[in-house]
Amino acid sequence: MSLKTKALGGLILAGCVSLYGCAGQHSEAALQQASTDFQKVKEDSSVLRIAPKDVIRAGESLARADRLSSYWGSGSDVLHYAYLSERYSEIAREHTNQVLNEERAAKLELERQRLQLALRESKLLSVQQQGKWLEEQIVALATTQTDRGLVMTLGDVLFDTGEAELKNSANRVVLKIVQFLQLNPKRVVRIEGYADSTGGKQENLKLSRDRAQSVANVLMDLGIDDKRIQVEGYGDEYPVDVNASERGRAQNRRVEIVFSDEKGQLGAAR
Repeated sequence: MSLKTKALGGLILAGCVSLYGCAGQHSEAALQQASTDFQKVKEDSSVLRIAPKDVIRAGESLARADRLSSYWGSGSDVLHYAYLSERYSEIAREHTNQVLNEERAAKLELERQRLQLALRESKLLSVQQQGKWLEEQIVALATTQTDRGLVMTLGDVLFDTGEAELKNSANRVVLKIVQFLQLNPKRVVRIEGYADSTGGKQENLKLSRDRAQSVANVLMDLGIDDKRIQVEGYGDEYPVDVNASERGRAQNRRVEIVFSDEKGQLGAAR
């Protein structure tokens, strides 16, 4: 064999080794990514409950890719099964998110129907008795009479930390507000959201407004005209306590309902 032929053969062999090395690096990265994705869905209890078959398929594909990774020249097969594993993990997450959203919507709808039923049942009381009782309840729940009007505070316990959705424990208070406004059709309200100083200014401002809007949405769902509702978010402004302690921060995370007078006149906003 000539020297030139040997040299050419060596170059070809080196090229093959180089290509194999590149393919091996790609397949190793794909295998690592697939393994990371699978680990996340495997540790998610919601995914395991809702999409167990997809998780099993993701694990089987990952195991096959892992076995093939030890064989020479199997880079394309490793890539194929790693891709399948990633896709099954993605499908499991998407399916889970869809079902969780449907469950959340169904829960909210059931709660809305329950509140509407309670509202209809409450109308069986005489209007006069109900009106007197409600006015006493609203005054009792309100924190103080201010130059802005009669103010009722919905504390942080009615929301999960960092969340804007009202908890079920708020329904009794909200129902009283709805009934009071129905019996006093000229009254309007301003719903003001506040946050503590934890987090950024813009984040706090958005959370405070979202919480106020969440209360407004429930009022509107139960029949209060949106023209009778104003919504404001003040972020971490106007604290009622110091933010240095957890108790103080909890006091500052609140929604305030400001009621107009009997003629529908609200005091000036902050």
